Amino acid sequence: MILFNQLDRYIGRSILLSTTIILAVLLALLTFFLVLNSLSDLGKGQFTIWVLIKFVILSLPRKLYDIFPVVSLLGAITGLSALALNSELIVIRAAGVSVIRLIGSVFKIGLVLVAVGMLFGEFIVPASDQGAHRTRAEALNTGLHRKGSGIWLRDKWAFINIGDVLPDESLLKVTIFEFDTEGRLRIQRRADKAIYKDNQWQLINVVDTSMGRDRVVLKRSKQQPWDVGIAPDVMRVFALRPESMSIVHLYRYIRHLQKNKQNTDRYRLVFWNKVFMPIAIAVMILLAMPFVFGQIRSGGMGQRVFIGIMLGLGFVIISRGVGLFAVVAGVPPFLGALAPIVLFLCVALLLLRRLVR
Repeated sequence: MILFNQLDRYIGRSILLSTTIILAVLLALLTFFLVLNSLSDLGKGQFTIWVLIKFVILSLPRKLYDIFPVVSLLGAITGLSALALNSELIVIRAAGVSVIRLIGSVFKIGLVLVAVGMLFGEFIVPASDQGAHRTRAEALNTGLHRKGSGIWLRDKWAFINIGDVLPDESLLKVTIFEFDTEGRLRIQRRADKAIYKDNQWQLINVVDTSMGRDRVVLKRSKQQPWDVGIAPDVMRVFALRPESMSIVHLYRYIRHLQKNKQNTDRYRLVFWNKVFMPIAIAVMILLAMPFVFGQIRSGGMGQRVFIGIMLGLGFVIISRGVGLFAVVAGVPPFLGALAPIVLFLCVALLLLRRLVR
């Protein structure tokens, strides 16, 4: 059995070409707005024009991924409308091809778009988005560097390693190496956690190892103040962003946050949004069909594209609004991510039912 026959490939080429053109237009618009938003950082620290260009390039994949369902909707509408305007859909229907068969052809190319979106979101977006925020953070805060071993910073004669930054801006696995003026290690201090309280950092479960010339002294304490010139909002840029993670990484990080008694609603919402992204793309393609097949003989590509843009914007606004409401109101993030997709699926099925009749 051939998965893609000649009809499928012909319709698929039209949709893919339109989708590519729309992606190129949106890429130019997103680049313009990203550059515009980044100009305020230009000249600060080491944020040069080359850093700005690198930051914009690395930021683009996630922006495109966020609107990929809308791109799929517009690509399907414009691709099918182009066939309708050239009377090709009329010829195909006159040859005995049913509307259901045409819908099947469109859905096959939709599976290709779903696969592209999934691969893009799982392998390209996480690396590029993390690289973008690391590039900006390191340029604006030259004393901070995130490596594979955690975050490193220097404060006077001390070097500090931080294992992780939690969403509430507390720090995990803090190790402080204090040196004397001659460059010899004087104290190594380890703490399970650091929290910002009463305008000062507090180290929790601390182990101090003092290095003398002829002996080593070990001292333990439940809590002690930490005098360091770093504010919590500076550390915020190093907290892992849920949008920058793959589905597998998100799942593992949610469990990590739960073990540390952190609120995971925002992370779970992003997790389910990523899980349901293929369904959202399929629903958007399904939604495009009634607006084309229902008006095969009429022109009005501009009208159809306008309707597609309005539907896409509506989906984005409703998805984000329902998601934020779910997080604030305590509704399970699973429902917050699924509800807008179900709503638009019902609309698409209702319109298709009228079309098939």
